[in-house]
Amino acid sequence: MKTDLKLEAVVIPVSDVDRSKRFYDDLGWRLDADFGFDNGFRVVQFTPPGSPASIQFGSRITAQAPGTAEGIYLVVSDIQAAHDELVSLGVDVSDVFHPDAPGAQFGQIADGQTGGPAKDRASYGSFATFRDPDGNSFLLQEVTTRIPGRVDTGAIEYASLSDLVGALKRAAAAHGEHEVRNGGERDENWPEWYAAYMVAENHGEQLPE
Repeated sequence: MKTDLKLEAVVIPVSDVDRSKRFYDDLGWRLDADFGFDNGFRVVQFTPPGSPASIQFGSRITAQAPGTAEGIYLVVSDIQAAHDELVSLGVDVSDVFHPDAPGAQFGQIADGQTGGPAKDRASYGSFATFRDPDGNSFLLQEVTTRIPGRVDTGAIEYASLSDLVGALKRAAAAHGEHEVRNGGERDENWPEWYAAYMVAENHGEQLPE
């Protein structure tokens, strides 16, 4: 049995702690800590909505140059909704795009991105980016169906209400197609079908038809 090693916080370098605190507070991220000490050390921690991991920044916390954190993933269940919410909060966020070449989502490959979500909204394929006041970059990625082996098959978890609602909507759409294929009659066992679909999607397994 291996010891659990849970990634819970990522340090990002900033130049103005109070400015950064205002920025993340305006995003609606949860403020977990703001502790200052006599020796000049200060640590501030925020957690994005629905995230099990947090970011930390402050004074005398890292030797990295401000703004050098790149490509911090923020996984979302609906890339367009996440994009639009950030815009409504005044964030300068890129348009939704998908990569035409492996790794192009990071912006280091010329002409490797195309506007709009991935074909058929393929899971893991749609992105958007934004930066904090120092230039630290965040990468929004739409994930709806997990690749097998990347989740704990003994647990079914949804990080937020929006994730659960999204899963229910996808199950409802798939179930509607299922009823059409079966003569258009109402399926009295729809709760079991929904449950099977949502478990399979969550675990990256074959979806029921």
